[in-house]
Amino acid sequence: MSLEHAKKAQQPLQQPEKQKQVKVKVHKKRWISTGEKFLYSISTTAVLAASIFFVQFSAATDSLNRDIRSLEKEISQQESQNENLAYQVKELSNPDRILKIAKENGLNIQNAKVKQAGTVSN
Repeated sequence: MSLEHAKKAQQPLQQPEKQKQVKVKVHKKRWISTGEKFLYSISTTAVLAASIFFVQFSAATDSLNRDIRSLEKEISQQESQNENLAYQVKELSNPDRILKIAKENGLNIQNAKVKQAGTVSN
């Protein structure tokens, strides 16, 4: 017993073996996960694309409206000019004026009845 007892007595005097310390990686919880980042980037891209499309569409519509207004202005000016020319045609085709010009140029009128060409009926 003395030998065994001596061995046991020596054992506590010996330092215990150092245990291996295993470093455990602790995952810190991220504020935004990878999937959320992907979804946010896709939705942000879609919103930006829609915004660009709306601005481009609005600019094209505005440009077309300006072109339409300018064409309407040109049309109204042309209609006014056409009305003025139609009035001048009526004035210039007045039978009294035609007779006066005919007399100035030495033409003799045999028949005193002068009618509008458009109103002559057979």
